[in-house]
Amino acid sequence: MKPIKLIVKTNSEKYPIIIGRNLISKLSRIFKKNSINFKKCLLVLDKNIPNRHVQQISRSLKRYEVYNFFYKANEKNKNQENVNKILDFLLQKNFSRDDCLISIGGGITGDIAGFAASLFKRGLKFVNIPTTLLSQVDSSIGGKTGINTPEGKNLIGSFYQPKIVISDVEVLKSLPLREVVCGYAEIVKHALIANKKFYNFLDKNINEVLELKSPTIEKSIYESCKVKKLIVEKDEKEKNLRKILNFGHTFAHAYEASLNFSKKLNHGEAVILGMKSALEFSHNKKLITYKEFDSAIKHLNNSHFPVSIKNYFTRKKIHQIISFMMRDKKNNSKNIRLMLIKKIGGPIIEKEFSHATLKLFLRKRLSN
Repeated sequence: MKPIKLIVKTNSEKYPIIIGRNLISKLSRIFKKNSINFKKCLLVLDKNIPNRHVQQISRSLKRYEVYNFFYKANEKNKNQENVNKILDFLLQKNFSRDDCLISIGGGITGDIAGFAASLFKRGLKFVNIPTTLLSQVDSSIGGKTGINTPEGKNLIGSFYQPKIVISDVEVLKSLPLREVVCGYAEIVKHALIANKKFYNFLDKNINEVLELKSPTIEKSIYESCKVKKLIVEKDEKEKNLRKILNFGHTFAHAYEASLNFSKKLNHGEAVILGMKSALEFSHNKKLITYKEFDSAIKHLNNSHFPVSIKNYFTRKKIHQIISFMMRDKKNNSKNIRLMLIKKIGGPIIEKEFSHATLKLFLRKRLSN
C-alpha cells in the first residue's frame, strides 16, 4: 500500500501528514521531497523505542549532523524540568532556528519536544514522528504542546505546529495490545463526534484494527486524522469548534489525575472511561436516544477495554475527581463545562453543570 498524504492548513502553518509503512528508513528522502531543510537536528527519543528502530532512523539521517536526547516518557516526567534539559542541550550545541528538533515517540514525547521547540529562540523547526497509535491519530495533529503540573494535566503549554508528521505503521507492531487500545480510544472518539459512516466501519472491523491488520489500520488512521485535520483547520487555537475534540476528556483527565497519572490507567483507557461517562451523562440528560447510546456503549464494552470507573475509584474519590474537573482548561466559571453528544457522528454540544450535579452523577455510578 502506497503512503497516504494529508495536508493540514492552519493560520500559522501548512504541513503534510504522511501515513505508510517503513517510512523511518526513508526520512532523508521524505524531508527532501517535502522541502524540510536543515543541517543539524536533535532527536528527542522515547527510551522505550526498540533499538532496531533507532538504528533505522540513524542510518536514514546520515547526511545530517545528528544528536540524540533519550527521554523516559511518562506523565510524571512530562514537566518543566525535562523541557529545560532539552533547551540546555540545544544551547550547548549552539542550535539555530534553522536547525531542527525531531520528536520520536508517543504523545508525551511529542508534547514535551514540541513545547521545547516552541520556546527555543522563539521557535525551532519541529518534526513529529509519532510511534504509538495514540500519537499517530491524535496528539501529533493540531500543534498542541504542553506539560503537566501538580495542579493538573497540560495546564502549561503552547500551540506550535510541526513542519511535517511522519506516521510509520510498521513501528506499531512493537506495541503491546494495551497501547493499541490506548490509540483506538481516540480513533473511535473521532468517529463518534464527526463521522457515523466511519463509526459503522469501526463497529464491523474493530478486531482488525486492534490486530493492526493492513489495510484496515491504515484506513482507520487516515480517517481519524482526517476528522481531526478538518476540525483543527477551522479552529487552530481551540476557541470554538475544536473543543468538540474534548468529548470525554473532562472526565478522562480527572480520572488520570486522581490516580496521580499511574500505570494503573493510561490516557487512552481514561478516555474510554471518560467517553462512557459522557455518554451516560448525555443519556441521563435526555440528549441522546437510547438506541444511539446503547450502540456506542456496547462498542466501548469490548473485552479489551476498561469496564467501569468502579474498578478504579470508590465514592471517597469523588471530591478529588470533581476538584480536577474544576481545573479543566475549558472552564471559565464556577461550574464544570462538558462536551456531550446528541447522536453518533455529532453534533457535540457544550454545557455547564454544577458541582452538585456532577457529584450526584458520580455517586450513582460508583454505587451501582
